[in-house]
Amino acid sequence: MSNVIVMDHPLIQHKVGVIRRIETGTKDFRTIISEIAKLMCYEACRSLKLQDVEIETPICKAVVKELAGKKLAVIPILRAGLGMVDGMLDIIPSAKVGHIGLYRDPETHEPVEYYCKLPEDCAEREIFVVDPMLATGGSAAAAITMLKEHGCRNIHFMCIIAAPEGVEKMQKEHPDVDIYIAALDDHLNENKYIVPGLGDAGDRIFGTK
Repeated sequence: MSNVIVMDHPLIQHKVGVIRRIETGTKDFRTIISEIAKLMCYEACRSLKLQDVEIETPICKAVVKELAGKKLAVIPILRAGLGMVDGMLDIIPSAKVGHIGLYRDPETHEPVEYYCKLPEDCAEREIFVVDPMLATGGSAAAAITMLKEHGCRNIHFMCIIAAPEGVEKMQKEHPDVDIYIAALDDHLNENKYIVPGLGDAGDRIFGTK
C-alpha cells in the first residue's frame, strides 16, 4: 500500500484552518497555499537520499553531504497546482519544473488531458507531483500514470487537503507512490467536492469562478 503521511505540524494545521475560511480572500489564500507547500516540502524532503562529497572549506578539506542523483523536479497539475510551486522552489530552487494539464469532465468526473511538458531528464529525477486537492483521485492518478509512461519511477504526491476516496484510488493504482497530505477530510459530496474542504482551490488561488 502507498505510504500515506498526514503532516500534523502545528504551523501547517494553523494555515490550513485559515485557507478553509470562506472570508479568506484571494491574496491571502494564494500566499498561504504557497507557505503550506514550503512547510510540507521541508518535511517531505526528509526521505531524500544523501551522498558524501569531499570539498575544500576556507580551513581544510572536509566531507559533507549533498543530495544524491539528479536532484528534483516539481510537477504541478494545472491549474491549481501552480499555487504550490513557488513555495517549493523556495526550499529547492534548483529543481526543474514540468506541467501536466488535466481537467475534470463535469459529467463523468473523469480526468481529461490537455497539456504535458516535462523536463527532458525527468526520468532520472526525484519527482514531486503537486495539487492542493485530492478529491476523487482521478487527476492525480492519471498524472502519475503519464509520468510513469515517460520513464519516471521516483515519484511522490503532495496535496494540502485529501478525501478518503482519493487516497483509496491512489493506493489502488499507485501503491509505490508516497502521498503527503496536510489534512485528511471526511468525504466527497454529490458534486465530488471535499467535505468540509475549502471549495475550488483553483478559483480561490486565481480569483475566478
